[in-house]
Amino acid sequence: MFDHYCSACEQRQLIAPSQVTSIDNTDQGIFLSFTCWCGAEGHALTGRKAHDLVAA
Repeated sequence: MFDHYCSACEQRQLIAPSQVTSIDNTDQGIFLSFTCWCGAEGHALTGRKAHDLVAA
């Protein structure tokens, strides 16, 4: 589980594993696609490599 701010419903939502539609390991980090509780599609980039990009 992770939290995500949804720009469609303008709320911070807790995203459950069942809402994740895909996980891709990329050169920039782990790219997650998911469906918010409101039905909007969302995306998040996470993982060590993603954090290194932000810190650079």
